[in-house]
Amino acid sequence: MRNQYRMEISLVYSEAIYGKSMSNRNKYQKNSMNIAQIKQIDLVDYLKAIGFSPTKESAKSAWYHAPYREDRTPSFKVNKDKKIWYDFGTAQSGDIIDLAELLYQSKDVSRLLKLIEGAAPALAPRIRTPISQDGERLTDQFRNIKVVNLNHEALKSYLQSRGIDLDIGECECKEVHYSCNKKGYFAVAFPNIAGGYEIRNPYFKGCIAPKDISIIQKSDRLRVHCCCLFEGFMDYLSYLTLVKLGRITEGGKSMDYIVLNSVSNVSRAIEPIKKYEVIHCYLDNDDAGRRVVDSLYELLGDKVQDMFASYPLYKDLNDFLRNKKKIP
Repeated sequence: MRNQYRMEISLVYSEAIYGKSMSNRNKYQKNSMNIAQIKQIDLVDYLKAIGFSPTKESAKSAWYHAPYREDRTPSFKVNKDKKIWYDFGTAQSGDIIDLAELLYQSKDVSRLLKLIEGAAPALAPRIRTPISQDGERLTDQFRNIKVVNLNHEALKSYLQSRGIDLDIGECECKEVHYSCNKKGYFAVAFPNIAGGYEIRNPYFKGCIAPKDISIIQKSDRLRVHCCCLFEGFMDYLSYLTLVKLGRITEGGKSMDYIVLNSVSNVSRAIEPIKKYEVIHCYLDNDDAGRRVVDSLYELLGDKVQDMFASYPLYKDLNDFLRNKKKIP
């Protein structure tokens, strides 16, 4: 059922963006270059964009639960080099268009091409950002930065693939367009207190400098009793979604929120959080997250409360929201 829901969401967004397409493959041959371009899309990237993660992955292949049927044991294999897949459970195989036929239950190729692009339009080359040899995103090369209200369907679809309530995403985030090495890109943007932005899309996680923490004050009261501390803004958005769904209950209406935007920023958060009587720490449920909580507890005492008990089987709040349990 979850697979069917994802596909229905993708279908709705795709047709809303691109409209109805032509009825058969022959009518689309005049745009055959588009077919060739679609076939060059990385299958692992595509599956990730529509919400499917591999259960096992190597340099040459990736294994999944079949995305178009119930599959208790991962039997769907992607050959990364050849950009083809094979389903050992049904003996079916093919390229990305063949996969789309099963996902969207259609043989109308022109429609499938538009649905592929509509479900994950961020796969276009312009959404990628160069990486330096040491793995750092080249954010210092960003040019022509333009920040607008979040409106692009590709970015909304991305947030939805992460389980984020769209009303919350549109309220809390912006949309940023920028150029790098004379190419255009776009991403979800989340502001920090220094005027910079954390930016995300399905293939990029970085920052438009300056890097800093984010502080969100929801109350007009001068003094707020409690704050929640998060590692990244996706956890913050997940928390708000979980509260809206009733899966997490806030202790009171007056609450501030602080997002570190990196555990390396914890020193910047110490002064702002000192004023609160209670600090709920919703950090990643791993060694790094626990070290941060332990350090804050040593410094600030009992006012620091770890909230790992809320999601003991999950790496972070977003995994908890999506019911994506940690692999033992």
